[in-house]
Amino acid sequence: MVGGGPAGMMLGLLLARAGVEVTVLEKHGDFLRDFRGDTVHASTIRLIDELGLGGEFRGLPQSRLQNVAFPTPGGGLVTLGNFAALRPPYNYVAMMPQWDFLNFLARAAEQEPTFTLLMEHKATSLMSDGGRVTGIRYLTGDGTEGALRADLVVATDGRHSVLRQAAGLKSKEYPVPFDTWWFKLPRAESEQGEVAGIVPAFGDRDAVIALFRDTYYQMGYFAPKGSGDRIKSEGVERFRERIAALRPDLADRIGSIRSLDDLHWLDVRLDRLQRWYIDGLLCIGDAAHAMSPAGGVGINLAIQDAVAAAARLAPALLRGKVTEKDLAAVQRRRQVPTVIIQSIQRLMHRGVFVPLFTGKRSGPPAAVMYLARHVPVLMGVLPRMIAHGPLPEHAPAFARRVDAGPGKASGTD
Repeated sequence: MVGGGPAGMMLGLLLARAGVEVTVLEKHGDFLRDFRGDTVHASTIRLIDELGLGGEFRGLPQSRLQNVAFPTPGGGLVTLGNFAALRPPYNYVAMMPQWDFLNFLARAAEQEPTFTLLMEHKATSLMSDGGRVTGIRYLTGDGTEGALRADLVVATDGRHSVLRQAAGLKSKEYPVPFDTWWFKLPRAESEQGEVAGIVPAFGDRDAVIALFRDTYYQMGYFAPKGSGDRIKSEGVERFRERIAALRPDLADRIGSIRSLDDLHWLDVRLDRLQRWYIDGLLCIGDAAHAMSPAGGVGINLAIQDAVAAAARLAPALLRGKVTEKDLAAVQRRRQVPTVIIQSIQRLMHRGVFVPLFTGKRSGPPAAVMYLARHVPVLMGVLPRMIAHGPLPEHAPAFARRVDAGPGKASGTD
């Protein structure tokens, strides 16, 4: 596996539990990077319970997201997704720093004798023989070059995947109307605790959302695609003014944005590979389908890819022969939920963000607000789609363990 994100670490753990010799290469020296996705969805929490890791997981610092709501012009809120209405114990989305989640998966995987994690190992190219990928070349943090041969290479290296480019895999790209700037704002001790919900704030051709961490808010500022140069030219003071106008309740702390260097720009992309594999190489997660942050489901989808891949590929890897038919089966299994989620995201782009960023509307579509108020059964679909996805995967039998630790959940969904 090339890439130590959620998909790579989960796939490494699952395959190692099947007895497969697994190596995960991560180009950084640790997982401590800000502004990565913080959500662990209900289907992933259920998977963690099936793996026997629920007690340790619930002992990690986290808060619970209960709903998603939109503000109304009159100052009230309309709830679009109430996770608490789902069947317990999988009736919430956990909010935790992704580095905590990845370290948690790494600790679990390192208990398996066939698992190896190589930090500061950056894949640079593919090796092949007779048209089949046979391994990768890499560069370590001290500049040492090396090579690693494998029966199968899995690209889990994200939306800018080096390996999918090296393989010449073609993607279909969809228009995205916005980019995102992530930054931090301090969070007072009195504001900490459970997360009742996430409420976006809409302005004049921009919007902002706040995600909760223990001691600060992770803020996402949304502006029209291509507006980066304008934001830079206006300077940090103008950016502070924009945030204060969108969230006046947080205006007392915008001075913590010292300069534009405190902003982390995300070039939002939405694409999908036409073919996720070639002989000896499989792409999953963002390497196969870059997701928009709309709905916050990219991590969940990547982990579900990993589970489906492990279930199909473990027997073939143990036999020592993974065929293109096996790789095609993984794509077939995961392509349908990917298409469904990306189609929903494209509808959100057209229905919410395009009118917002063109000045045609400031806020959510009236039709959505009407449905939320008057057709609650229909709105009940949204929290399930976000929390579980259209085709949630279960842990394969070879990876399941009994959890005897504290905090173990009971019940199934």
